[in-house]
Amino acid sequence: MSRISRTIAVFLILLVCLGLLAACVPVPAPAPTNSIQNTLWQWVSVTNQTTKQTTTVSAPENYTIVFNADGTLTGKADCNSFTGTYSQENGFAIKLGATTMMYCGDASLDAQYLQLLSSVAAGGPDGAGGLALETAGGEQRMLFKNGGPAPKP
Repeated sequence: MSRISRTIAVFLILLVCLGLLAACVPVPAPAPTNSIQNTLWQWVSVTNQTTKQTTTVSAPENYTIVFNADGTLTGKADCNSFTGTYSQENGFAIKLGATTMMYCGDASLDAQYLQLLSSVAAGGPDGAGGLALETAGGEQRMLFKNGGPAPKP
């Protein structure tokens, strides 16, 4: 084998090795996104952590919340709708704004839902694809399921 052929062979082997090494280098993860945003969250239950009593929401699609990237939120509380703002700095805070106040019936959980949302002090993804929001001290823990992408305005 000539010196030039040997040099080309060594070069090709090195090139293949570099290609294999490059394939082993982990790709950096994309910058984390706020996974609660732009999702239609549906309220499924609330648990009183002191008494361990859980209330299951029979129609989660009627109790929703959407967290927008600009810090605003929208949602439904049974037959009512609401808007507001939220912050994830120093915990989690929800400030409800305009809310319709129609009577939704005796079995409605609308008043309880709005009261709980107004008292949220902590929350975020629950690690299982859902959302957990808690009142101060974790006394009340609300669980939400992912209802799909938020509807476009």
